Amino acid sequence: MKKILIIEDDHSIALALKALLDASQYEASILKDFEHALSEVKNTLPDLILLDLTLPYINGEILLKNIRQELDIPIIVLTSKTAEVDEVISMSYGADDYITKPYNPTILLLRISALFKRVDKVEETLKYKDAKINISKGLLLKENKEIMLTKNEMLIFSYLLNNQDKIVTRDELITYLWDHTEYVSDNALTVNISRLRNKLEEIGFEDAIETRKGQGYILL
Repeated sequence: MKKILIIEDDHSIALALKALLDASQYEASILKDFEHALSEVKNTLPDLILLDLTLPYINGEILLKNIRQELDIPIIVLTSKTAEVDEVISMSYGADDYITKPYNPTILLLRISALFKRVDKVEETLKYKDAKINISKGLLLKENKEIMLTKNEMLIFSYLLNNQDKIVTRDELITYLWDHTEYVSDNALTVNISRLRNKLEEIGFEDAIETRKGQGYILL
């Protein structure tokens, strides 16, 4: 059952959305702690987010941008803001769809279904030794352990995995991240590699990424 997180501060609207989604065989939940919204999203890890833009404590567009920087979760903006500039900003920050209130419940459900179909088609799972890598959710799964990677960490790991047992230069990695619209400096790459190594060690893969001095990195 797909999990949908509702980020909406109007309680009556949130309850109506939850009832609609529950009746449509989704597992819907309502975000309660707006002050720590990003942390709540990370803890919940929904399959899709319905996001209002007018929220307490944080601007919805900023929250959208922050979520997209760290997680690759489909997001539908559901808002009373009808200005074209708001839609442009939301889409530029990574929204997958933009629906204005009042919404047609049937149309909303069709949009959700269509988005899930697109996501399911591109969702890719890779393997590294005895671990599974869910690229779209940024997760490493091994036995009963689950490690979350940031977007940059997942991009680096997937590139190293696709070139396993080959030396990958730092320039290659930086270019690859640039191709995915992620600006990463040389120092930032070092930090991301270090964090990735630590996370791999957490699930038992010590010394998985080896540094070849003057050449680059190799995933063993």
